[in-house]
Amino acid sequence: MKNSETQKVNDHERPNSENAHDILSKVYLALREKGYNPITQIVGYILSGDPTYITGHRNARGLIARIERDELLEEIVRSFLSDM
Repeated sequence: MKNSETQKVNDHERPNSENAHDILSKVYLALREKGYNPITQIVGYILSGDPTYITGHRNARGLIARIERDELLEEIVRSFLSDM
């Protein structure tokens, strides 16, 4: 593929009962309950892949580990663009 061509990424759905939106919502609430800034913590996790950005409270760290970081980004972009 040439650099000028657009790369197509396959769209994938989560086969599990919890999707990226549900997981992000639960992680957000757990971080907020523990007094963290959820936005900066989630961004730190997505950029670094370091799970210590996410609290273990309410199993938030375990939940976020169930989903790939690219899926989290897809959900964030999808949600942002749906508000336009």
